[in-house]
Amino acid sequence: MKFGETFKEYLHGDQEWFLDKVSHVEYKRLKKVLKSCRRCKALHEGNSTIDQTDGEQQQNPTFSRFCQCQSCPVCDQMFFTELMRKATDIAGCFSSRVRHLLHLHVPRGMQRYVLRLRQCFKNDQQALVEEGLMLIEYITMNAIAIRKILKKYDKVHSSANGKNFKSKLRAEHLELLQSPWLIELGALSLNFKGSDDGEAFIQFSGSFSCNLDEMEPVMTLILPHSIKLEYNLKCAICLEIVFNPYALSCGHLFCKSCACSAASVMIFQGLKASSPDSKCPICREAGVYANAVHMLELDLLIKKRHKDYWKKRAIAERAEMVQQSKEYWESQTKYVVGY
Repeated sequence: MKFGETFKEYLHGDQEWFLDKVSHVEYKRLKKVLKSCRRCKALHEGNSTIDQTDGEQQQNPTFSRFCQCQSCPVCDQMFFTELMRKATDIAGCFSSRVRHLLHLHVPRGMQRYVLRLRQCFKNDQQALVEEGLMLIEYITMNAIAIRKILKKYDKVHSSANGKNFKSKLRAEHLELLQSPWLIELGALSLNFKGSDDGEAFIQFSGSFSCNLDEMEPVMTLILPHSIKLEYNLKCAICLEIVFNPYALSCGHLFCKSCACSAASVMIFQGLKASSPDSKCPICREAGVYANAVHMLELDLLIKKRHKDYWKKRAIAERAEMVQQSKEYWESQTKYVVGY
């Protein structure tokens, strides 16, 4: 079955009530735009064969501009603008819904007590799992749709503009399958493993696994349609398994203490206190700390799978934080008192 038909079935399937409320790639409409462009291109090709001088084919100037693909009057005005807007909306919807889902699983503050009271009367675990499955399929299908339509664009125009647009999505942190929230969903499913609900999660997702070998810790997610993703769980600063991990806006994972050190802030201050000029230690992109994602589910997974290591790192981080706090307030006191 062609992807267009598969995507149509997905849009009008069991999750239609959900997809009507959220943004998704208008695959059919964008494909029609490309078909009209193909007809236009064929017309220019027909005109170009007529213009010949001394037995050599001379292309129509209009088609010559068209073939160079520096701009396509039929497609470009709406095509890439539409895709960028959809990718932004899909990434925003996915992150907000996953964030809400994870708050139900790892609640904080008063919400923890409210949910415990609620669970006495109603088990939300099945609903939580079902929404997780729905979000995995949502992000996967839209990511495939974007990849397919960009490939079609390049084929129609004999260009690399679609490939360049994918690079632009990566630069704007909008590549859907590189979202840190997808790692969190993978960690959530592995944290459920062993329960009946967890088995349902794993069966749908294909195969999620996490190898916490200290030499090469990696999480592997095999999503629907045989998409395989691997995430390295080694901190590039301390070269150990990430502890209390944060994902920077650029997508790179670090321990909280290591990220704070790289951003020149203290652990108790947090990454939001970092300067906008602070750069990622790996890609050197600036301004990636303010919106860093705290990977709570991943931290919980490491705590369950590697208890001794997690406990050792927790003690070390707390001792470092206490020491930093002590030195900070001593320096503040000396500044105020004058000695």
